[in-house]
Amino acid sequence: MFLPTTKNEMISLGWDALDVVLVAGDAYIDSPYIGVAVIGKFLCAAGYRVGIIAQPDVSNDHDITRLGEPELFWGVTSGCMDSMIANYTATKKRRQQDDLTAGGENIRRPDRAVIAYTNLIRRYFKDTRPIVLGGIEASLRRISHYDFWSNSVRRSILFDAKADLLVYGMGETAVLEIADRLRDGRPITGIAGTCHIAREKPDGLLELPPHETVRSDKTTFAEMFHTFYRNCDPLTASGMVQQQDTRFLVHNPPRPLPDTATLDRIYELDYERDAQPGHRAEGAVRALDTIRFSITTHRGCYGECHFCAIAVHQGRTIVERSEASILKEASLLTRHPKFKGTISDIGGPTANMYGIECAIKRKKGACADKRCLTPTICRHLPVRHGRQIALLKEIQRLPGVKHAFIGSGIRHDLILHDTKSGPAYLDNLIAHHISGQLKIAPEHSENRILELMGKPPIEQTKEFISRFDQANRKLGKKQFLTLYLIAAYPGCTTEEMHRLRQFVKQTLKFTPEQIQIFTPSPSTMATLMYYTGRTIDGRRLFVETDPKKKEKQKQVVLAGPAKHRT
Repeated sequence: MFLPTTKNEMISLGWDALDVVLVAGDAYIDSPYIGVAVIGKFLCAAGYRVGIIAQPDVSNDHDITRLGEPELFWGVTSGCMDSMIANYTATKKRRQQDDLTAGGENIRRPDRAVIAYTNLIRRYFKDTRPIVLGGIEASLRRISHYDFWSNSVRRSILFDAKADLLVYGMGETAVLEIADRLRDGRPITGIAGTCHIAREKPDGLLELPPHETVRSDKTTFAEMFHTFYRNCDPLTASGMVQQQDTRFLVHNPPRPLPDTATLDRIYELDYERDAQPGHRAEGAVRALDTIRFSITTHRGCYGECHFCAIAVHQGRTIVERSEASILKEASLLTRHPKFKGTISDIGGPTANMYGIECAIKRKKGACADKRCLTPTICRHLPVRHGRQIALLKEIQRLPGVKHAFIGSGIRHDLILHDTKSGPAYLDNLIAHHISGQLKIAPEHSENRILELMGKPPIEQTKEFISRFDQANRKLGKKQFLTLYLIAAYPGCTTEEMHRLRQFVKQTLKFTPEQIQIFTPSPSTMATLMYYTGRTIDGRRLFVETDPKKKEKQKQVVLAGPAKHRT
């Protein structure tokens, strides 16, 4: 069932009003990969009446008023991406294409969508029900943060949007608690995994430096960010408070991670795996090509790449679904009328972290003084790929499944580290689970830059490429590698991009097409380095800020040898 998007659809369900109205910056795709659909279905399964307004026109009241005012609250999200990243390139040029908009033309998502939609609601619904922010844009902008597009430190988006509450991270259970409290007439402050505004500074919370101070002093900004980052683990984090103007941002501790049973329930809801029929006249939603027949096996990532926001949003601890639930979903896909035998992706933020997690971290939280994978893989991390090998084999055996691919990226250093089952895992991928290409993300060739990125040394990439080639020859296959590389990363110079080009020429013997210019997205360690011009430990750092010179760094590699590897 699609959640209602019009009054007529509400009436057809026998609903005279809605408890919750969700407003989103993406087209409405009813899929477990789309946050607003997951939240809506999760609330609906709990008995709440939920409707969705996708990509409303912010110039008038036509879209925002069509479902009426909710009984409990409005939920507002920019969609699956921060709207500024969705709308602009790393050199601040307007993007023409949007794969999450019907028809593909980037004309439906406003800049700073969370703020725009909240203003839209308040324009036409005076003194309305509480407005609750959520999704990636709200999550990563929940405290004072550096904003690349305005080149300034902006205050919490909760204040700029003038909303009532902000849900950060993966918000299903937090949103359900909000709905329950509002239904029962209870206050919605103090909920784990949320932020709210207080007139007076509450006692007993860890105090971050005030916004006005971090806005004008980069050293204090860095100290604030490190304190924030250290308090993102649900088992160890303290609640925090930060003065924003005359008022205070109250950042409640993170919500406990869902257990496997809860994650199974979330992904077993009755998703249509299609765009809402009302979008059809506008054209296809290209994102469906990737996600319609893909399966999420887990959440979280302990890679902690410094340019990635997953650690702050999903967390550093892997929570996996049960094999039974994953197989149930795979079997369900085979009965979909558009399924032709191929599961596009079986994975998560990093596909081969499924079933691999530290028992100490699960009980005591992530370590404050060391990382799981760099500079070396922690001895407490039981890196064994056997569980995922068995799962992939079971999926491949299902009637109707011709191909079960891993389309998301993997950590090649984990495969190298796993001397027991790593070689078998690699052979299995090459033989059965790659659609021509395997994605890895070395990101650069120079170890100084890789250290700044929080990535493994280049020697491991070279070793993996050698093993990948050997396995292909052994199996009689011609599979290829897709490598992701970054230009203009903090610390990177044009000279180092020339050395990357030599690596491409001598080791890869083909030009990777996935070369992106670094984008300083909110609330990442790399953005901290970009803004402050210093390394994480405070050393001075060269940062390329000129858009033309950033583009030149990228072109250094693209001007390399032939594009196809033989």
